[in-house]
Amino acid sequence: MPKPNSSIADMTHDDTLETLIHQLSKAPPHSQNSTQVMDNVLAKLGQQLQCDRVFLYLRSPDTQIGRVPFCWKERPSVPTIYDPAWKPEDPALAKDDPMFAAALKAQPSIFVEDVETAGPEVLNREFEHQTFGHRALIHAHLCSEQTLWGILQACVFEEPRVWSQSDRQLIEQAVTQLTPFAIDYVKSEPELATSR
Repeated sequence: MPKPNSSIADMTHDDTLETLIHQLSKAPPHSQNSTQVMDNVLAKLGQQLQCDRVFLYLRSPDTQIGRVPFCWKERPSVPTIYDPAWKPEDPALAKDDPMFAAALKAQPSIFVEDVETAGPEVLNREFEHQTFGHRALIHAHLCSEQTLWGILQACVFEEPRVWSQSDRQLIEQAVTQLTPFAIDYVKSEPELATSR
């Protein structure tokens, strides 16, 4: 069994996802504490989903500026997705990426069992290969009032993956509980206040 990330090792056995998200709601959005708790939330999701990587993309719906401030990976060889700074979304992204277009329309989260066999109405295979390199993924949409604030993505690399009913319920729970954090994080971002 692979050696756990330090963030997983730091968690106690009592740290359920719900407990961690409750801790997250109590911490100021841009504090070291909230960063540590979010790292633990993603690690817990990664463990429970038995996947290779989980990251959280956050965006300002007003300015279409976004970044990935949080990424957990199961082992060092998995590529990290991380943005050190906020950056404008590519205007062509919704055209190039059907999953992002679906997220912008606040459609339900997407569970892809195999990037190689999913239809073009679901994803752009070439875009997924070049940008992410994963084989199966969950593209979970953090929306409030039909507005997209973030995307939670979990994936596996080596082989296709059937996402079980419990996987889907876990993601649904995580999306519901993480959406308020996403909104608070974006709204309280000092860098975005100057760009409004």
